[in-house]
Order: sequence, then structure tokens, then C-alpha cells
Amino acid sequence: MKKQLIIATLALGAIVFGTNNVQAQNHTATTAVNIILSDVISIDAGSVANGGAVDFNYVTAEDYNSTKTATVANSLIVTSTKNFDVKVKADGANFINGSNNIPVDVLTIKAATGGSMAGTQNTIVLSTADQVLIGNAPLGSALTLDLDYEIPAAKSSSADILGKPAGTYTQNVTYTATAL
Repeated sequence: MKKQLIIATLALGAIVFGTNNVQAQNHTATTAVNIILSDVISIDAGSVANGGAVDFNYVTAEDYNSTKTATVANSLIVTSTKNFDVKVKADGANFINGSNNIPVDVLTIKAATGGSMAGTQNTIVLSTADQVLIGNAPLGSALTLDLDYEIPAAKSSSADILGKPAGTYTQNVTYTATAL
């Protein structure tokens, strides 16, 4: 038994003293994490101006003798990695109902109170030329622009609208966001 005790003690000593000589082995791996950015400018598909419609109803004498305004919240929702301009233009020179026309310059468009899009705001008399509605808007994500569409009383009560046959006159308005 004494021999077994000595062997066990020596074995234990060898294990204890032997572990000091065993080096801990560390294995490491390194991974590079890249963030790859691209310039982006987008008018969100959820923008009301994307496929939306603005209606001006002329039903009474008062309608023809007053300024009519249609305010549209979230008309445009823009995400841009750079400052940008928002431009607007009509796709044709007239609102059309068959062979009858109303010139597009009866309509003005301007930023309404509200929305999160900053920049230089301009009131636009609609035409077929690209015009800057919002200039040098700061970059941002999901920036909203509320718009006022307006037909002034002077246009409603002029030959531009008075005397035209009853019906719906339509023209498309195109908005473009352009990075600076």
C-alpha cells in the first residue's frame, strides 16, 4: 500500500508540475467589417404625389370667385445622402378635357406648413419647365413635404376657367429630386 501511495503522490506531483509547462494555446481570427456607402436619392413610393390626385371642384358661384387651396400632407417623402433640390413641372401645357383646354399656369404649388423637409421654399406657377420648388434641402431620411395646390381667385374668375365646358380637366405634374 505504501508503494501505491508513493506512486499516487508522484503521479499527482507530475500532473501538478507538468501543467506549468503546458502553454495555453490561443487561436484567433480577425474579420474586416466594411460599411460600403453609395449615394442615394429617392422619392418614397408612399408619397401621396406618387399616383395621387388633387381635385378642385367648381360647383357654386362662390367657387369661381374665391381662391381654392388643396393641402396635401406627405405629398413627397424623400431620402437623400446629399443635399438636394425638388423640382416640379407639368407634363403638358394644358389641363385637358377632350378638345377643351385650361392652361397649367392657373395652378400654383408651394410648400405647406408642416413636414420635415427644410431648404429654400419657392412658390411655383406651374409650367412645362422644371422649376425649383425646394432648393438645397438638407440630406436626410424620410423627409416629408406637405404641399399647397392653389388656384387663385383671379384665375378662377378669368377666361382661363370661366366659359369652359363642364367636365374634368387633367394634367400630370412631375416631381424630381436631384442631388446637389
